[in-house]
Amino acid sequence: MFVYSITSIVKKEAEDEWLSWMKESHIPDILRTGYFNNHKFYKVRIPTNSSNEVTYFSHYECESIDQYISYAEKEAPRLQAEVHAKFLGKVTSARMVMESI
Repeated sequence: MFVYSITSIVKKEAEDEWLSWMKESHIPDILRTGYFNNHKFYKVRIPTNSSNEVTYFSHYECESIDQYISYAEKEAPRLQAEVHAKFLGKVTSARMVMESI
């Protein structure tokens, strides 16, 4: 199994709007692509960021690296552009892919 992990650092003034958008729109959009079979969403509590930022992790599971590569080539650019357009300067994201061993 492979996990596509996105770390998002969110400005607190945008947190409520971003969190609602993630749950209602963005996460369902990613899952609808059909490349991932499970998702988990986390908010970091300890350690805390600065007083004006919070950190979240989104983990999307897929069976093969080929599934992730197809997602990255066919769907990710559009979905990432939506995040940038809606939350430019309010959210910083880092992405990685991990393999379960």
